[in-house]
Amino acid sequence: MAGCRLVRVGRVCGIVGYVGHRQALDVVLGGLRRMEYRGYDSAGVAVLDGRGELTVERKAGRLANLEAELELAGPGRFTGTAGMGHTRWATHGAPVDRNSHPHSDAKGRVAVVHNGIIENFAGLRAELEAAGVELTSDTDTETTAHLIARAYDAGPTAGDLPASVRAVCRRLEGAFTLVVTHADQPGLIVAARRSSPLVVGVGQGETFVASDVAAFIEHTRDAVELGQDQVVVITRDGYTVTDFAGEPAQAKPFRVNWDLSAAEKGGHEYFMLKEIEEQPEALANTLRGHFTDGRVILDEQRLSDQDLRDVDKVFVVACGSAYHSGLVAKYAIEHWTRLPVEVELASEFRYRDPVLDRDTLVVAVSQSGETADTLEAVRHAREQKARVLAVCNTNGAQIPRESDAVLYTHAGPEIGVASTKAFLAQIAANYLVGLAVAQARGTKYSDEVAREFAELEAMPAAVHRVLSTVEQVRALGRDMASSKAVLFLGRHVGFPVALEGALKLKELAYMHAEGFAAGELKHGPIALIESGLPVVVVMPSPKGRAVLHAKLVSNISEIQARGARTIVIAEEGDETVRPFADELVEVPAVPTLLQPLVSTVPLQVLAAEIARTRGYDVDKPRNLAKSVTVE
Repeated sequence: MAGCRLVRVGRVCGIVGYVGHRQALDVVLGGLRRMEYRGYDSAGVAVLDGRGELTVERKAGRLANLEAELELAGPGRFTGTAGMGHTRWATHGAPVDRNSHPHSDAKGRVAVVHNGIIENFAGLRAELEAAGVELTSDTDTETTAHLIARAYDAGPTAGDLPASVRAVCRRLEGAFTLVVTHADQPGLIVAARRSSPLVVGVGQGETFVASDVAAFIEHTRDAVELGQDQVVVITRDGYTVTDFAGEPAQAKPFRVNWDLSAAEKGGHEYFMLKEIEEQPEALANTLRGHFTDGRVILDEQRLSDQDLRDVDKVFVVACGSAYHSGLVAKYAIEHWTRLPVEVELASEFRYRDPVLDRDTLVVAVSQSGETADTLEAVRHAREQKARVLAVCNTNGAQIPRESDAVLYTHAGPEIGVASTKAFLAQIAANYLVGLAVAQARGTKYSDEVAREFAELEAMPAAVHRVLSTVEQVRALGRDMASSKAVLFLGRHVGFPVALEGALKLKELAYMHAEGFAAGELKHGPIALIESGLPVVVVMPSPKGRAVLHAKLVSNISEIQARGARTIVIAEEGDETVRPFADELVEVPAVPTLLQPLVSTVPLQVLAAEIARTRGYDVDKPRNLAKSVTVE
C-alpha cells in the first residue's frame, strides 16, 4: 500500500447506468444532476459507442466541472446508447481527478463505478501489484476494475461479463454497489449490490440502474428493488437477476408514486425551503392509513400483539437528526407504555455490549434505510434475538428488509442534505410505534389510542400555521448571521428540539452551536453566557408543564441578566414569558408530547436563513452527504 492514502470519511455516492435508445450521456447527466446531493467531491461518466470503444471522463469537484470538461471534448466524443455515471463522496483517496469514478483497467476496456467500501481492498491491491498491475489511484474501487478485467480475459469466466462480476463479488468484503461496463459488450451493463442501495428502472426499450429512483424518474416510474447479494444485467429489452453464485433470483417490482417535480425546487431558492414547506403533507402521509377499525397498524407487521406484550424494554437506535427523533420518542413511549426506553447512538450501540434478549424491542430509525451504523446495530440486535422495528423513509431499503416490522414515514424524496420533513415524519412515526405498543400491552384503552391518534392527525394543520408565520424568523436569521455562536435551551421534549436546532445550525451555517437541557445551565454552560450572545429557548406549555415552564422562565431571566439575547419559542397566548423574550416566536398550542412537531419548524427556518445570509449552499453543506452508508 505504499503511497496509498486512506481517507475513510464514510459517505454515500450517486450512481446511474443506462442502456436504451437515447443518447446515454444525456440520460446519465440528467440522473447525476438529480443525485448530486448524494456526493459532490467529483463526478464522471463512461459511454459505450457500440463499435468497441469505451470513453471515460471524470473530474474532481461539482458536477458542473465535469460538464465543462465534456463541453470542451465536443459532442461527437461521447456518442452511444449505453453508459453510466457517478457522483462521489470520498471514502478511499482524496477528492482529486485520479480518484474520481469511473475507474478502468489497464487496457481501458472495463469501467466501474462504486458506492461503499471494499474492506479487504488492501489485500486485493497487494495481489494485483504482485502480479505486475500498476494502479493509478488511491481508491478501493480501482481494484475491482482490474479484477473484473482479469476474470473476463482468462479462466472459467472468460468472455462472460456477468459471470466475471459475480466471481469478483464473491471475493469482496464490505458494503458495495458496483456498476460495470465492458467495451466488448456495448449492449449490456452489469450491476451488483451488497448492503448498499441499487434499484432498476424499466422503460420502453430502455433500462436503468441507479442508487435512487430520482435518477430515472423523468423516464419511467416502473422500478425493481434488488435484494442483498444480487447481480442484475440490464439491456434495452429488460433485465435479469441472479445471486452471486449465478442462480436465478427474485426481485420485487414496484411503482414510484412521485414524479419529477418532487425532485425539483418548485420555484424555491433551495430544496430545503421547499421541503420545510412540505412538512404538513409529509406528516399527513405518514399518519394516513395507520388507524383502521379502531387500531393503530404498521406497514409491514411481522410482530404479533403477543410479541409486543412480551416486550419489557425498548431501545431506539439512530444517528444525527434521527437520533433526536428517538429522544423525543422516549418521552412518548415511556408515558404511553410504561416501559423503560433507552436511546442510543447507533455508532456506539453494538460496541458497548448492550443487554438485549427476546423481550427487547429495538426501534431502528433511518431516513434512507441504508445508514451503515444503524444497519449494523440492527444486525447486532437480531443476533441477540431481540425484536427489531424499523422506521424508514425508503421502501425496500436494507434496514426494513432485515427487521421484524416496518413503519414507513412516506415523507417523499428529501434532496436537501440537512433533514427537515424526514425528521418531523420520523417523530410522528415514532409516536405511532408508541401507540401500537401501548395498544398491544393494554396500557392505553382503545378510546385513548383513538384520541391520541386524532391529536396526531391535527398536527399537519398546526405545522401549516407555523409555516404561515415564518417571515419573522427569516428576518431574525438575517439579523443573527454575524453571530459567532448560538446556544439552545429546552426542557422535557424541548430538550431534543434544542439539540436538533443546534445541529441544524452547525450543519448549515458552520457556526458554533450547542443544545443544553436548561436545568443543566448552572452546572457549567452558564459560563458561556456573555453580552449579546443569542440564546434560543424552547418553552414548554404553561398549561401542560406548569412547573417546568416556571423553571425555564427563571433560566431565561438568569441569562438575560447576563446580557444574552433571548429568542423564545413559546405557544400562542403565553404572556408570562413575553417580558423575558428579546424576540418571541409563537407556535400553536398543542399537546405537550406533540410540541416538537411545531417548535422544530422555526429552528429549521432560522438555520437555513442564517446559512443563506452567510453565503453558504443550504442544500449541500460542506463535508456532508445525505446518507452515510459505510461506517
